Amino acid sequence: MLDFLNRNLMQPLMAWRAGSRHLRYLRELKRRQYDPPEAVRERQLVALQAQLRHAWETVPYYRAVWKRAGVHPDDVKSLADLEAFPVLTKADIRRHERALVSCRYDIRRLRRKRTSGSTGVPLTVYIDEPAVQWKTACTIRADEWSGYRLGQRVAKVWGNPEYRHFGLKGRLRNFLLDRAVYLDTLGLSAERIAAFVARLRRHRPGLLFGHAHSLYLLACHLRKSGISDVRPHGIVSTAMVLHRWQRAVIEEVFSVPVTDRYGCEEVSLIASECEMHNGLHVNADSVYTEVLDGSGKLLVTDLTNRAMPLIRYQIGDVVVPSSRRCPCGRGLPLLERVEGREADYVVTPDGRLISGISLTENFALLIPGAAQVQLVQESLTELLVRVVPDDDLGAESRRRIDELVAATFGPAVRWHLELVDAIPPGPGGKYRFCISKVVPHSTGALDVRG
Repeated sequence: MLDFLNRNLMQPLMAWRAGSRHLRYLRELKRRQYDPPEAVRERQLVALQAQLRHAWETVPYYRAVWKRAGVHPDDVKSLADLEAFPVLTKADIRRHERALVSCRYDIRRLRRKRTSGSTGVPLTVYIDEPAVQWKTACTIRADEWSGYRLGQRVAKVWGNPEYRHFGLKGRLRNFLLDRAVYLDTLGLSAERIAAFVARLRRHRPGLLFGHAHSLYLLACHLRKSGISDVRPHGIVSTAMVLHRWQRAVIEEVFSVPVTDRYGCEEVSLIASECEMHNGLHVNADSVYTEVLDGSGKLLVTDLTNRAMPLIRYQIGDVVVPSSRRCPCGRGLPLLERVEGREADYVVTPDGRLISGISLTENFALLIPGAAQVQLVQESLTELLVRVVPDDDLGAESRRRIDELVAATFGPAVRWHLELVDAIPPGPGGKYRFCISKVVPHSTGALDVRG
């Protein structure tokens, strides 16, 4: 009954009060997902042409760069024509941040996202409100492919819950509308996992959502404890590579298929498995994707964010494209899989596990003067902080690192700073923000491997 009331009363009421159209967009997206592939591609071409014209007319960066490259939005008569346009890198975004914002928008009224992903490169992206609402609808549609339905309780294995940043208002919204409970991955311990499991058994969430490895650790704890009555309607794994052995354990423990999802802060949802779990559907209603021949490097063009259009953005991931048609009947294109996307956990001397994904926001972004950061845990008490400096790195940066290490890992951890010109990618082509040489031998201390 509470799920029904939340879905049909609270959700529409709160959307109306906020002036949000995301529920209306959701109905449209559910209808159009079964359109044939040619209709999907035609919509993408129309959206791409509109985004390119908008960027040319209102975004200083693109107008200058495209002029130098000798390309113009009018050149794009097909999706393939976009290949002639320059690639946008993370360094470009960082260097030309304000020049990438459309002159039609007041930057003070835009949604600001500060992220470093799993690469340790701090980026700021601005998003207009209509784009936020559309992306929200796209995400809900993909979540419901897992078996979850809007309005059901949600359990998140995630670091730094967002609602906490909005004080009492955020807590009330979470209690009444989002109905989410969290296991904070900034400091996993056997005690915290056990308390979270107790909440799961009481609240019976419709959706279990989290980092791939965090979900795996939770499943191991349940298996070790002999608990077999936590049965969400759907499980969504994101932010890290979901390995087959992790998927097997999670599905065995919860008796629910895992829905693998792929996205980033800069453009939100990129692709997600459907109920067939045979490849990931590209979120073609919001992004256009290209895969570079030979390398598998992914380029993403945001079709909806007019405030700060990201066009042919090299996201830093390697994927395997697909020409198959999914038997689910949806016309959305497929990726076979995402490769080279993983962040390690760090284990503290007192036995807590800290997610590398969580550390990007709660460590890397807080160091002044750092263009890129990589953490390497050499041992339980030794941490290497590798930094690509910019002009502002100095004594204050070192003091801040000292504070962050003590607060995050404990006073027993020693650290040393290594300044480098660049942080090379790993074998899969992905820049790994966090590398731990300890966790594979230490997670047993939490009784999570079973």
